[in-house]
Amino acid sequence: MRLKDKVALITGAGSGIGREAALLFAKEGAAIVVVDVNEQAARETAALIDKAIHVRADVSKASDCQQMVAAAEQAFGKLDVLFNNAGIMHAKDDDAVSTDEGIWDLTLDTNAKGVFLGCKYGIPALRRAGGGSVINTASFVARLGAATPQIAYTASKGAVLAMTRELAVIHARENIRVNALSPGPLRTELLMSYLNTEEKRRRRLVHVPMGRFGEAKEIAQAALYLASDESSYVTGTEFLVDGGLTAAYVTPE
Repeated sequence: MRLKDKVALITGAGSGIGREAALLFAKEGAAIVVVDVNEQAARETAALIDKAIHVRADVSKASDCQQMVAAAEQAFGKLDVLFNNAGIMHAKDDDAVSTDEGIWDLTLDTNAKGVFLGCKYGIPALRRAGGGSVINTASFVARLGAATPQIAYTASKGAVLAMTRELAVIHARENIRVNALSPGPLRTELLMSYLNTEEKRRRRLVHVPMGRFGEAKEIAQAALYLASDESSYVTGTEFLVDGGLTAAYVTPE
């Protein structure tokens, strides 16, 4: 098993990528700390796993992030994998002119500050375990920008990408690897609730060479690689899992 005897904390694990990653990581031998702001959803995910606990946490709050890491160490004695996956995409996130300041603050607090706080409290736990893997969920929009305006979300994912690179360099000599996972458009509740018309969905898909939305399970498989020792020489990377989208629109340097 690829994660035998590992302990993984996954935020946003009540649904979507987080839930699929929790199930897959558990299948590969890991004990799972299922974290979500929706406690019922977290409980439901944990109930599907033999060795798991659930923790209700708002990742934009320092006390919640501190508590979720403490719960991991208390329950399982250590932390090996930190998957900062929780994120939001607000329906009223638009261009800079139209987006309300409150939407900006809410999005950045969850998507960017949440990764910062996860690392603030999670990295010391990885040190105590002798090293480990941090995976931060970014997005293809951090590289391309979005065809459908969502300025706060795009900015927040750009911040995740930048933080990932810096943290990887800082902690490389501590046996702590830090990588970003950048999904393309996925058939998840998060994106489908945002692309809430057929026109919006067609507009997004026209850019994807594979011609379909990705599935959360496919992103979980990529996360598994970054969590496992198979990626022992991989740090500071942006792992794009996007159906070829960025290959079609980014000019090689």
